[in-house]
This record gives sequence, C-alpha cells and structure tokens, in this order.
Amino acid sequence: MVIDKEDKAERGGIQVIARAASILRVLRDTQTGMSLGQIAERVGLARSTVQRIVAALQAERLVISDSTGGGLRLGPELHALAEAARYNIVEHCRLLLTELTQKTGETADLSVLRGAGMIFLDQVPGTHRLRTVSSVGEVFPLTSTANGRACLAQLPPEEARKLAVNEWDRNGIQGDLPQLMADLQTIRETRLAYDLDTHTAGISAIGLAFRDWSGDLHAISVPVPTTRYALTKTAVETALLKTAGNIEKMFSNAAP
Repeated sequence: MVIDKEDKAERGGIQVIARAASILRVLRDTQTGMSLGQIAERVGLARSTVQRIVAALQAERLVISDSTGGGLRLGPELHALAEAARYNIVEHCRLLLTELTQKTGETADLSVLRGAGMIFLDQVPGTHRLRTVSSVGEVFPLTSTANGRACLAQLPPEEARKLAVNEWDRNGIQGDLPQLMADLQTIRETRLAYDLDTHTAGISAIGLAFRDWSGDLHAISVPVPTTRYALTKTAVETALLKTAGNIEKMFSNAAP
C-alpha cells in the first residue's frame, strides 16, 4: 500500500490543529494560568509536544505568559478573534430577563465572569416598589454572591478553589473553604446558587450560570429584598430553572 505524502502531511496538520485547539480550550477554562506540565496532564499529551505547540501559539500571540508569573494564558490575538465573531449576549438574553421579571415581579440581572469578579452587563428592574438595583459595569465578588458562586461551580474544582482563596486573601477574609467546596458541588447538581444576606445586608439572591458560544461564563440572577425572600423563593427557583431550559434551547437553535 502506498501512502501519499501530501495526504500524510495533511493528516498530520489536522492533528496539530486539533491538539492546539484542545490546549486553547483548557486555557479558556482556567482563570489563573497554567504551567506546561499542567496543560500536558489535562490534554493527555507529552510535555515536549505541548511545549512545541504552545511555542507556535505564543508566536502568533494566541497564548501569552502571565506577567504575574501565574503561567500561560490566552493571548490578546485570540480575544480579538473572539470579539470579531461574538454575538451580542445582552441582546440574546434581554427577553429571558424580561420574562423572569414578569413571572416573579423581581429584578433580573445578567453578568459575566471576568478575571476575579462578576461584571454586570444588563438588568431588568422588578415591578415592586421595594426592589434591588445594580449599575451596569459594577463588579461583584465571586464567593459571596449568587451569580459568582454559580460561575465558580462551573469551573474545575481546583480553579474555583484558587479564585476563592485569592479573593479572601485580597479582602482579609477568613473563609470556610471545605464548606464552600461542598456548596459548589451542590450547585453543580441543582444548577442554582444562593446568597442569603451574605454580600449585602437586606438583600438575598438566587442565580444560575451558563457558557456562551465563546466559552465565557455568564450568570442570570434574581436579587430580592430579604424581607420578601421567603415568600418569593419557590417562584424564583421555578422561573430560573425554566430559564435554564430556555438558555439551552436558545444556544442550540443559534448554533453556528
């Protein structure tokens, strides 16, 4: 049997692209950077193979070394490519937020995980006279908010652990790490995360997380004045789980 050299080269090139893509996906899911050894272990390739592919990705600015010494991260060129292909997540989710508010009478928020915090992207105010309001662009912490905890639960446990400890260290907080990790496991199973008067006194919240087509983690959350929380909790939970199903349908129907 004669193997065409051009065909063999083509198959080799496809394999390299597939391996590069797997490396980029691993880095996408990591907020604090990774070493070559960690990447090799995650993708199941030899460290020398990963090193060669990463070097090529660095030459194209698709991967960079973290300036703080935290390992390798996705580079600016990849972010530029993602922005060029990105659809407007706010536009796609506005109807879902509006429906949540109509069903519950409460405020509905959309936020995105960026670095070490949750950035608010959109909000539909509730219909009650006493309601919660946050500013678009405001940054909330991860460990004490419903949207932050929902996103932490979608990350690999070790990554979530690092982000939590870093947040507590920055703010001088003595957190209960075993309890947090147990809570995140429950959130993975139920899809819903809770903030019971933890982040802001007098306000409780329930949230869920999802990934968009570029792999970014977003959260939809419903903050409620704590005085009304017990009365609305079941309705908010039901509405959010319905929203989770609608999100899955939205992304499957809009698949590129």
